[in-house]
Amino acid sequence: MPPLLRARRSVLPSGLTAPDQTFRRRIARVLGVLLAALVTGTVGYMLLEGWRLLDALYMTVITLSTVGFTEVHPLTDAGHVFTIALIITGVSAAAYAVGAIGEYVIGGRLSDALRRQRMQRDIDRLASHYIICGYGRVGREVVDELVARHIHAVVIEPSAEAMPEDGSGTLQILGDATEDDSLRAAGIERAAGLVAAAGDDAINIVVTLSARALNPDLAIVARAIQPEAEDKLRRAGATHVVSPYRIGGQRIVTQLLHPRVTDFLDVVMHRRNLGLWLEEITVTPNAPADGRPLDQTKLWGPEGIKVLAVARGGGKLVTDPRGDLSLGAGDVIIALGTLEQLAVARREAGDRAPATPGPAGRDPRSRSPA
Repeated sequence: MPPLLRARRSVLPSGLTAPDQTFRRRIARVLGVLLAALVTGTVGYMLLEGWRLLDALYMTVITLSTVGFTEVHPLTDAGHVFTIALIITGVSAAAYAVGAIGEYVIGGRLSDALRRQRMQRDIDRLASHYIICGYGRVGREVVDELVARHIHAVVIEPSAEAMPEDGSGTLQILGDATEDDSLRAAGIERAAGLVAAAGDDAINIVVTLSARALNPDLAIVARAIQPEAEDKLRRAGATHVVSPYRIGGQRIVTQLLHPRVTDFLDVVMHRRNLGLWLEEITVTPNAPADGRPLDQTKLWGPEGIKVLAVARGGGKLVTDPRGDLSLGAGDVIIALGTLEQLAVARREAGDRAPATPGPAGRDPRSRSPA
């Protein structure tokens, strides 16, 4: 059975895992038994011995606490039998409660629960963050890249052993990403995107379906293991489907046949110490560039950015566009340039959306360093 479906440690909206909630219910039951014993003892002494309320309550408390004080008043035979029954039930429940609480504290479960609650409060304050479902080899690389670009990432992973180290600063949800409660705990309603990176296509399909139902506007990138799963993931609601094996094979062939092109793309997309950046810029309605040809905007010319492609309405891709290509609202420009050139291009396109922060040590206004 796939790991995410086998480990059903769901996270509740409070930030507690199911075992934590089970423990709390157990303690609540024990405390209920103690309270019942206290009430039963008090009422019993009042009825059997005719004592006043304070004397009956005092006798019950010293009996349950086993402090060894003498009786408040001499007991009848019925009172002795009742006291024996009270000791057996009440004292046993008290010992069990103390042991359970001690196990919870000494075993570290209390500190873990408090840490998860603190982390949940941090997650609840996030917006426009990214959720990574599955922290295997692929998920780990995704998280590392996002963290390097100062982008908030929340990991949902069912295995505590596979979780990021506490010192990594990565927000975590210990739970099953196929469950809506786990996705809600990760703030899916406020998220900008989700990555279904589990090592099983069936899990990624279920995660994609659930995420799309909870947030219809969410950008979802799903990992596909088998080729036949790609179409199913798209029908489930994935915005993009990525097959690491196919991409790895394409990269190997490109490296063999066009090593300099591959090196250039690596520099553009991943190098963090150069002056060129690759970015997507969206044309908004009534912006200076809306309805005008490229060569009549500040996007064009020797001082402008290098326009590599234009996605018409965010969809069909026009590569190496000509200067007479007329831009429209919703077009996405894929551009290469310096920070200053990209800033001018964003103003010309009216793109006021928050730019994805850059990697450590770089200007956070731009997305991909080169």
